[in-house]
Amino acid sequence: MSSVPIQKETFWQRGWRVLKQAVNGEEQEFTSGSIDRAIVLLSIPMILEMMMESLFAVVDAFFVGRIGTEAVATVGVTETVLTLIYSIAIGLSAAATATVSRRIGEGDREAAARAGAQTILIALALSVVIAIPGYLFAHDILRLMSKDPGVAEHGASFTRLLLTANLPILLLWMLNGIFRGAGDAATAMRALWIANAVNIVLCPLFIFGWGPFPELGVLGSGVATTIGRSAGVAYQLWQLFRVGRIVRLKWAHFRPHFEVLGRLVRVGAGGTGQYLIGSCSWIFMIYILGQEGKDVQAGYTIAIRLMIFSLLPAWGMANAAATLVGQNLGAGHPERAEKSAWRAGYFNMIFLAIIGTIYLFASPLFIRIFTDVPEAIHAGSLALRIMAAGYVFYGYGMILSQAINGAGDTRTPTLINFVCFWLLEMPLAWLLALYFDWGQVGVYISIVVAETVLAILSMWVFRRGKWKLAQV
Repeated sequence: MSSVPIQKETFWQRGWRVLKQAVNGEEQEFTSGSIDRAIVLLSIPMILEMMMESLFAVVDAFFVGRIGTEAVATVGVTETVLTLIYSIAIGLSAAATATVSRRIGEGDREAAARAGAQTILIALALSVVIAIPGYLFAHDILRLMSKDPGVAEHGASFTRLLLTANLPILLLWMLNGIFRGAGDAATAMRALWIANAVNIVLCPLFIFGWGPFPELGVLGSGVATTIGRSAGVAYQLWQLFRVGRIVRLKWAHFRPHFEVLGRLVRVGAGGTGQYLIGSCSWIFMIYILGQEGKDVQAGYTIAIRLMIFSLLPAWGMANAAATLVGQNLGAGHPERAEKSAWRAGYFNMIFLAIIGTIYLFASPLFIRIFTDVPEAIHAGSLALRIMAAGYVFYGYGMILSQAINGAGDTRTPTLINFVCFWLLEMPLAWLLALYFDWGQVGVYISIVVAETVLAILSMWVFRRGKWKLAQV
């Protein structure tokens, strides 16, 4: 009797199979089995999700760059202010991920759904609080952030729209926090695919007035982005209410549950605090660069968007680490949770080292995609080259910090961020850029120093292990 030989998979065949499994979201159990496999299956859709999130900024910069540096500076200043909203959304998203992942690890899907619904209630309330001052003071915000009067005159409507219609921004982040906590990273990724596809199509139509669409200029970018994000949120809600593969929401879950609300606010406040601290430092950076002129500000804006494009995929791996830590702590496997974070940090370090090397040698090529103004190209290239020097440290720092958040201990990373950004980065930037007159170079060096110290402190805190005792 002859037997048919079993053909072994090649490296590329095995890689393609794992990629399909990750994108399709076929595996939802991450508290047992291979840690490397769990990291890969969670990281791939989360990396693609973060790349899609960063693509919003890159697409907007590409099309708005065709209008002029004044328009780019308007978008840059507005995005800098919007980081405050992103901070709230990301912080509460971290709370949702930590809470939902812990409940999933414990096997209590009903409690996970209740936590998700309470997160949406918080988003609705915060949206109103942000929208009112955003509508009233959009012009004043631009005038404060840039000394060029043209930025405020031409960009107020763009800023007013994005600050007022902030609910899609909040929900897109916070609902994806629910999916990430549940281990359903593929659904979170698809929401960003839909949002970006709509934005990419609508952006040039509304900016340049192609066909029957009105020519709105920089405002058109805001309209396209808002519609795109809203489409992504609609898909998320459909998945949560109608499909519910892991977490399925019911209207009964939206009855205020003050114990769950209090827990989310407590964990979310720490997460929001650490991102607000970082965001305020970025606002301070762009304020200093605004004194150098709109071309420097525009070059820095383009460089930051490129950095976001490369760092947000790394944040995708960091979010995977947070999910693994939360679910494994819930399942009673703290040592597996710790090992998962260290392995994710190692993979992230390798990835960012490659990206940093590319930026070091080819930064002008990337900046020229968005602008042909020599001063802006010089400023953007300088920013990329200097800040990319710290990419290896960023790799471990962001993973371990997010892993601590995933455990529910958001207070410790907040303290680390406060020390590194407010006590170190901001004073150092002022000292080097203005006092010693190093200009933009001083700003970029201060960023590298602060991020490197943050990585070292995060390693030290994570190794101590107190995060394993956090309660959510």
